[in-house]
Formats: sequence, structure tokens, C-alpha cells
Amino acid sequence: MTHGVFRKTVGLMACAAIVAAMAVPLAGQAQAQEEASAPKNVIVMIVDGGGFNQFLVADYYEHGETGRQPYQQGFTSLAMSTYSANAKAPYDPEEAWTSFKYFNKDATDSAAAATAMATGTKTLNGVLGLDPDKNPLPNMHDAAKAAGKSMGVVTSVQLCHATPAGFIARNEKRGNYLEIAREMILESQADVVIGAGHPDFDANGDPVEPQSNEKKEAERFALVGGPEVWEGLKAGEVGGDANGDGVPDPWTLVETRAQFVEAAQNPPRRLLGVFQNNGTLQQDRVSASGKPEADAPFETPLLAQMPTLAELTQAALAVLGRNEQGFFLMIEGGAVDWACHGNQLGRTIEEMIDFNGAAAAVVAWVEANGGWDENLVVVTADHETGYLTGPDSDPEWNDIVNNGKGEMPGAEYHSGGHTNNLVPFLVRGAGTDALVARATKTDPRRGAYLDNTDLADVVRELLSADAPVLAAAE
Repeated sequence: MTHGVFRKTVGLMACAAIVAAMAVPLAGQAQAQEEASAPKNVIVMIVDGGGFNQFLVADYYEHGETGRQPYQQGFTSLAMSTYSANAKAPYDPEEAWTSFKYFNKDATDSAAAATAMATGTKTLNGVLGLDPDKNPLPNMHDAAKAAGKSMGVVTSVQLCHATPAGFIARNEKRGNYLEIAREMILESQADVVIGAGHPDFDANGDPVEPQSNEKKEAERFALVGGPEVWEGLKAGEVGGDANGDGVPDPWTLVETRAQFVEAAQNPPRRLLGVFQNNGTLQQDRVSASGKPEADAPFETPLLAQMPTLAELTQAALAVLGRNEQGFFLMIEGGAVDWACHGNQLGRTIEEMIDFNGAAAAVVAWVEANGGWDENLVVVTADHETGYLTGPDSDPEWNDIVNNGKGEMPGAEYHSGGHTNNLVPFLVRGAGTDALVARATKTDPRRGAYLDNTDLADVVRELLSADAPVLAAAE
């Protein structure tokens, strides 16, 4: 089968919503009956590389049990398939659990996954915002702006990395960072872009000196659009027309932890946040032992000068929340993927805990700003990374071992790459029923699941000015 655009064509039927709701935990069933009206605000939280077991190891370490996270309280719990247009076939729930090797086949990358979640169309690995034939696709940035809403992306990794870029930009190659950063900063109408890529700091958050080599010096600024763009940002002179009135809307550049905290209290009109690290918030800091894969969580002290993902999130919400028409916000815990690529269990747990803090900040904001009648929150992942299982797995799948709060759970990796596992999909708020209705397939271990293209299809419909009012499940 040649690569193609795999699309789900199931209609939004009330009976499908009932069937799907029956497959989720009791704590989530009541939420499948939430508001049928379209939400004012949509917040999508993505754990890059976060499969079911990445969530679970953090649960066990942080609380000694599962069910305590903010997105495990009142959220409907489903699963989601993630395969890209590179796959020979869609995810097969029956075949998946007959061979341990199945999940190592047909895995998506973050670019294709972000494109699917932002546009509703499957594309090839490595491609952003374009279909397999390289035609441009309308994305969440476009949908939000067309509806008169604000739009933003927040990530714990580089701001022009695949996941945040996939919701705004279009490029044939995800590695064209200079081009992607320039599109996001100079050409988009986004109101918030926050991430790493600071040219004056290394991956440990330490200052770097200018390079004597002209080419290397230019490369230092690639993640923020080049030296000219960076100088323009610092001068408060860079930014396209974000509101369509024909007048440039320059970005307010925010760099330090104190500035992010201040922005949450006194939000600027438009925020470009580049925290002082070239790589991630914390994951790629230098290990005290020299072996980050062997570090227990927080064994190497966190970089105190770095903001938390929660603080970045609070700043973004403050800016976007000024728009009375509402907003779309994507928040990525991007470095879970990086930790899992390195089979770093301790740092995987650290990054998941940081993501959980951001989720708590989102829930608190929602409950103080219109509640679940006006807001839709989705917590999911773009794909699983590392093939994380319980000990002594292969050819069977053993469970993660809970060794108690504050203790490393029993777990092992079977890959340094991405897998084709289903990932968690948790949802709460206005429009929940529309997403639940898409979960028409069932996996023998993960239960009801939808596809990553369904997220874009439903959210774009909800964001649109003439979004239909959907009947709630009874």
C-alpha cells in the first residue's frame, strides 16, 4: 500500500458517544456528558514521547499510586493512535498484542504527529504542515485566527522544534530550524510562542561566548531566526501583523524566570519567550555523575534559574486570556521524548512531574476562568518513545512495578526510538462528547481509542464561528 492520507470518516453520532463512554473509567463517564456547546478556550497538552507507561512511572514515583494527577480527576480517559502516512497500514489492535516487535514498526515522528493533530491529515515523517504531496494544510493557527481567537504554543524544548512548529508553520523538513523560526516569529499571527533556543546560553544554561568562526556564529542564532531577528526582538521591533489591522505588532521578548513570572501578572500584548537555555528547561543539564541515564530523579539538582513549565504556562494563559473571544493554546512537555531517547528513566520522571505541574496550573486557571462550561482541555502525547515496559518483558508485556512514593519504579526500555503504541488521551470540558464520539475502535488492553487526526477535525469544528451544537451523551 502506497503512502496516503489516512482519514477517519466516522460521523459524530450520539450512539457512538454512548459506546465510547462505556469503555472509559467510571471517573470519566460523567464527563462524557459535559457541555454540548463549543468551548471559548481550547488547551491541548502534549507529552512528547509519552506513552501509558511514561505517565505511570511518574504516578508511582510522585504519589505511590495512580489516579492522583489533575488530568485523572474528572477527565474522560481514552487512547489515541499515532501512525503517520509512512505506515504500511493503520494501527491494528489485534495484531499489536500478538508480537512484541509490532510496536517497533510504522512509528510516527513528532513532525508528522503534530501535523496530524493540528490539521487532521496524515503526512510523512519529517514534514510539517504539508500533506504527503507537499501541499499546504490549514492548521490550528489558521483555525483560531479565523474564529477571532488568540493562539499560542509553549514548549519545554526549542521553540521551533517539531511539535510547536507543527501547529503554526509549514516546511518540507522539520530540521530547517532557521526557516521555521522565521516563519513563526516574523510571519505568523501567533500571540504567544515560548521555548528554548537561546543563542547566548548552552544546553546547561551557562553563558556562551561569540564564535570566531562566522558560520558557527550564525548557527548560534538559527533557533531564533538569525542574528538580525534576535537583535530586532531585543529592540522590541520585530513582529508581523497579529490582528489583521495592517499595523505591525512587535513581540515582547521575555528571557528570565523572573520575567516569565512578571508576565503572568502583567501580561504584554504579544509574548515571545526564549528562556535562557539552548536545549530544554532541565533534561539536558549536565549530570553530577556524568551518566544521566543512571541518575535518580532530582539526583542532579535542577537549574534554579530555569522557569518551570507551569510558570511558562501561566504566562501564556495570562496573555491569551485577554482576548474576550477566547484562544487556542498548545503546551508541550517536549523533553520526555529526549529523556526516553536516552533511556533516562530518572529524567523521564522529572519531566513528567514538571508536565504534571503545568497541568495543575491549567486546571486551576480553567476553574477560575469560566470553568468547564467554557473551556476544553485535552492531555495526550504525539507518540511513545523508548518502548518502556515493566521488568523482564519480551516476549510478554510485564507491568511497571510500583516501589512506592519517592522510589524508582521497576521499568525498562526496549528502544532508543519511537514506537507505534497507542498513547493516553484524556479530555474534559465543553466539547468532550464530540471527541468521545470519535473513539469508535477498541484495543484489547487500552480500551476505546480515536486517531490523532480526530483531534484536529473536532477542535477546528469547535473553534469555527458556526460550530454545530452536538447532542450530549445520556
